[in-house]
Amino acid sequence: MRIRWIAALAAAAVAMTGCGADGGDPADERVGTESSYYLSLGDSLTVGVQPDADGRPETTSDGYTDVLYRNMYDSDSTLDHERMGCGGEDTTSFVEGGLAHCDEQYDGASQLEAAEAFLTENAGRVDLVTLTIGGNNFTGCVSDLESADGPSLDTACVEDGLERIDTEVPVIASRLRAAAGPDTQIIAMTYYNPFLAALLLEGGGADEEESEDAEPGDGPEDADGTGEDGADGADGAEAGEPDLVEYATGVLEEMNESLRSSYAAQDIEVADVEATFESTDFEVPADSATGMPANVQAICDLTWMCDTDRGPDIHTNQAGAQEIAATFEDLVQ
Repeated sequence: MRIRWIAALAAAAVAMTGCGADGGDPADERVGTESSYYLSLGDSLTVGVQPDADGRPETTSDGYTDVLYRNMYDSDSTLDHERMGCGGEDTTSFVEGGLAHCDEQYDGASQLEAAEAFLTENAGRVDLVTLTIGGNNFTGCVSDLESADGPSLDTACVEDGLERIDTEVPVIASRLRAAAGPDTQIIAMTYYNPFLAALLLEGGGADEEESEDAEPGDGPEDADGTGEDGADGADGAEAGEPDLVEYATGVLEEMNESLRSSYAAQDIEVADVEATFESTDFEVPADSATGMPANVQAICDLTWMCDTDRGPDIHTNQAGAQEIAATFEDLVQ
């Protein structure tokens, strides 16, 4: 059970490759009014990847960027959504390219280069840029998924992912700010920790039988170990051991602090999704009906990690997308 769960989890992280088509723009038929733009950038969370009925990741028009756009459009019908995210992007590919399906989407450029070109071409007409990047730096950090001894957790891979966040996110932030200019609002985000769901396999608030029977939002049940595509593992730790959660939590906090610092240096605001998902709150609320810690309950309610039909899958469900959109919307000027 433990190995199958982690294998499915890692497969979901690696499979986050759905590129974003147009995100359900309600302004497609606008005539006679010059548009302004909302530009969304990033990875699979940006393009609404969710598992389909068979558990296969697919791009949807229900990502947090789509929800945010629809809410903004209600008050500004001249706004268009330039939906430029691509599933699977990490900080390196965002800057340099190298993912075939994303390179094709951007005509051979990287997503950052495509964003710079769009911002330059539409100078003065981009009202908002949102960015979600970094979680996929940790895909591939789990191996030996079929081993009888459990998966191997590659801490060197995790350290490399953190180093690339430390060195490449400042480049991303600087180049976006330079292309957008000082007056365009840019909002990026921190990540949540879907690996908290591993506590359910350890009796951390609900037993295994309860978790298998639950549905999303009902209690125990489904980016990225780091939030969208996260890290996992500690030296010598087998998947499903408490070290998985402890290690992933530490990595999440280090990654998010690095993101906050890099964005602040370029006057980029931060939607604190880590806080929205109560990621560091291991207390069980007094009124809890499930006995789960607040952070585990949030993962079960807002992602597909605890869903045994479609998950485990690290992506947000529609409720999670709405929560992230609201976290961004609180900052929109």
